[in-house]
Amino acid sequence: MTVGNSKYRMSISLGVLNHLGIGLYSNIPTVISEAVANAWDADATLVDITVDQENKTITIQDNGIGMSEDDANDKYLHVGYERRKADGPMTPKGRRVMGRKGVGKLSLFSIANTVTVYSKKEGCKGHGFKMDATEIKKFLNQTTNKDSKVDVARDLESHKTIYSPDSMGADESLKEGTKIILSNMRQQIRKTSALKNRLARRFTIIKGGEFEVRLDGEPIRMDDIGYKGKLQYMWEFGSGSDLEQGDDPRIFPLEPTVKIGDVEHTISGWIGTVKKPSHLKGSEGDNNNRIGIMMRGKLAQENILDDFEEGGVYTKYVVGVIHAEFLDEDDKDDITTTNRQGIKEEDERYIALRGKIWECLKEIQSRWTDLRAEEGHRIALGIPQIREWYDDLPKDRQILAKRLFGRINQLKIDDEGVGFRKQLFISSILAFESLRLRDMLTSLDKIDVGSLDGYKDIFLQLSDLEASAYYQITKQRLEVINNLESKVDENEKERIIQYYLFKNLWLLDPKWERLHESGVMEKGIRKAFDIAKEQQSEDVKNSRIDIKYGTVNGRHVIIELKRPERSLETGDLVSQIKKYRNKITNALRDAGRSNESLEFVCIIGKDLKDWKESPTGIYDTREILKPLSARIIKYDEIMDGARKAYERYLEEQEKVNRIYKLITSINEDDRIIV
Repeated sequence: MTVGNSKYRMSISLGVLNHLGIGLYSNIPTVISEAVANAWDADATLVDITVDQENKTITIQDNGIGMSEDDANDKYLHVGYERRKADGPMTPKGRRVMGRKGVGKLSLFSIANTVTVYSKKEGCKGHGFKMDATEIKKFLNQTTNKDSKVDVARDLESHKTIYSPDSMGADESLKEGTKIILSNMRQQIRKTSALKNRLARRFTIIKGGEFEVRLDGEPIRMDDIGYKGKLQYMWEFGSGSDLEQGDDPRIFPLEPTVKIGDVEHTISGWIGTVKKPSHLKGSEGDNNNRIGIMMRGKLAQENILDDFEEGGVYTKYVVGVIHAEFLDEDDKDDITTTNRQGIKEEDERYIALRGKIWECLKEIQSRWTDLRAEEGHRIALGIPQIREWYDDLPKDRQILAKRLFGRINQLKIDDEGVGFRKQLFISSILAFESLRLRDMLTSLDKIDVGSLDGYKDIFLQLSDLEASAYYQITKQRLEVINNLESKVDENEKERIIQYYLFKNLWLLDPKWERLHESGVMEKGIRKAFDIAKEQQSEDVKNSRIDIKYGTVNGRHVIIELKRPERSLETGDLVSQIKKYRNKITNALRDAGRSNESLEFVCIIGKDLKDWKESPTGIYDTREILKPLSARIIKYDEIMDGARKAYERYLEEQEKVNRIYKLITSINEDDRIIV
């Protein structure tokens, strides 16, 4: 830094630098936006932004009118230079000036320690200067009481502190305009599509040849906002929109007048809703679920939705851009906050705008709810089988079905995927069929006892419903099995089976649902287990990891899991089962229930030792266990056996009933994707 010898002078205080510079913005897109806005005010038609990750620099170059050395000192380096008051509210080309307080340039220091500026104005020689935030702070600390309270407004007026940037000479490649190089970055530079998305949504003035902004040589277009072509419905203030739609959504009008006292102001822009909330998610995790407020084509408020305590489902689908030019009139006070990232909430203009947007959101909510309901109903009835089923419903049930299909279509279930929404349609149909059956059962008293026709209808419908429900259960269980086999590591499979088996006995036998505990009987059996276990050898005790007792289909079932790594013999299993059997038989006899049957299931990890001695070893063991009502199964056979059993059930169900056919058509129809 060359204090005293430099031809450049910056009027600034430490308080201003900290409040409006280093601490101004928190991310790169907002900082670049300030430089783009300056290029607009300089009547540029092209802005080139280059991100150099290797050298960790960002360059912003425009082809605007540029600056002379005097312009640089008197305007650019004059923090607080009020462009609109000094030079008028319009540029030479007739553009409305964006800049107001002359502090946006300091935002560059929030992401870079070093800012180098080159400029060339027609009829003037090129020149350049470099500013270093670290050196500025050192210099200002020498001239300002850093412990004093900071009054930003006062500091802007006083300009009592003068800092001299380093002279850099001219950049000969710059024929006209301004080039800004940001280096010694405070933040990591990432070259991502998210930067394009963020810049695109911060401006509505980027329109081809009139004002083009490029990122690494590629023009920023409306497509880069991330939701173009994904809007399903759109509400416009007045007529016309700055959003170029590929696939036009259904468009509805909104009244554009905002009243402040007796004065009416007009806003423009739009609010839209997408088909799915995920359509508002960017590739880098950015969320476009916001309504931005624009002033003079530049984003002034990131998201006015944040101002409302609104929990309606529809808000998750909303995106929009609203132009409120009355917020930034030249003869009115600046409405933007000190940090330039929002609008003063207490200002009457903003209060009026917020009230207007709230009214519009309520109108949109009501219409959106009806539209989504109509669409859900239309999609469902677009499938011939559903249409046939719906037409067969009584009129009062048709109304309920239409309402339910509509509500399903409104649910935010992105994370569950398309299949989950289809399952909701299917479950709804099954529920309606259950209601239909209930209505039929209440009519039994009216059926002629001399005719079986009424009963036949009920039994046929009950059979359809049960078969379809079991079909659904079967499909879901197959999905569970396939997911387990594809996602669970082989070494973890046995542990997972151990954990889930007792609550999902259908893995062992499709005919089993769950073990039922039996109160007093349970206590008696448990006591018998404890006695039996006490009589076991230490080796046998150590070989077991868990045991479960309950009743299934009227039988007393004992399931025992052996440690996967333990190696046992058939004789060990027989001895243990006999002990359990004797104790449980005695407990049943004492309870007066000696005629009830028993079943034992032993689950092992390794082949039994004696299987190696004979090629028929496993067959011999199973034959030995049969008289004891016992069977043996290996861990790796459990899921494979269950999967084959369920697949065989689906394959053998040749008779496709009415509801089964309906469910199949829903599962196979790709239209149910909204």
